[in-house]
Amino acid sequence: MSAAVITTNPTPEFRAGGTDFSERRRSGVSQGMPIDISNTGDKTITWDADGAVQIGALSTIDTIATDARIAAAYPGIAASAQGLATPQVRHVATLGGNLAQRSRCWYFRRADINCLKKSGSTCPARTGNHLYGVAFDLGDCVAPHPSTMAAALLAYDAKIATDRRSGLTIAGLLGDGSVSHADHTLAAGEMIKSIALPAPLEGERASYKRAISRTYAEWPLVELCARVVIANGKFQLVRLAAGGVAPVPLRLTAVEVQLIGKIASAESIAEAAKAASSGAKPLPMTVYKLDLMQGLVRDVLERLSD
Repeated sequence: MSAAVITTNPTPEFRAGGTDFSERRRSGVSQGMPIDISNTGDKTITWDADGAVQIGALSTIDTIATDARIAAAYPGIAASAQGLATPQVRHVATLGGNLAQRSRCWYFRRADINCLKKSGSTCPARTGNHLYGVAFDLGDCVAPHPSTMAAALLAYDAKIATDRRSGLTIAGLLGDGSVSHADHTLAAGEMIKSIALPAPLEGERASYKRAISRTYAEWPLVELCARVVIANGKFQLVRLAAGGVAPVPLRLTAVEVQLIGKIASAESIAEAAKAASSGAKPLPMTVYKLDLMQGLVRDVLERLSD
């Protein structure tokens, strides 16, 4: 493997909570001048008359996790925030920073190893150790996107505003997974300002669950945020967003389609969960993630159907 090229004029980088930025600085992966935005961005949570909410990008994950009104209106968002990292990290990490964080791939995190995200020409994980890599191979890079909140916001059809653009979907912010040199579509110097969530639907329920290898503080192998509306014993709405399995968060649309109009029973959920791997292209070492994802779909939907 070739050594990473040291840029003579590295691009400046924003620093808010600094949890990911500080780690990259210590390892030598990031060398640009830090631009502290911790006291300049939006930390407010604003509610509309119809129950929709706008969350400032500098709101901490802990604020989102512990806000009673968010938990009542958007339980999947609150639960996702509660499951993220450790209490210490949640206290300082920001929503915008979580969305814009860099890859967690151990090849990317080594300053002496080049890769596609560091102007390299190949993905060393593809032919190396990719145990924690993607199960949906969508591009040249096989690192899963690291943002838990991105998956949750995808399930809720969130819209993101930056200082240059507005109305961005999660797909608009993160791409479709085929562009391997970047973790998001933000231009140099572009800053996430706020995230808007539509008003919750009447009677909707939501939950979040992650599969991890050892401890709660670890990054998830697979995670799932689910929203449902059940009326007259049948699924009227199903939204499933998975993380940890692809270069971007994924909607499990094949499962969603199968469940609409079906009786909310363990049998119908088990049958639909088989479609969770629809379109998957696992790597040799990541086939296990498809079993984990199918199990999460069953567990979360059965819980929401009780």
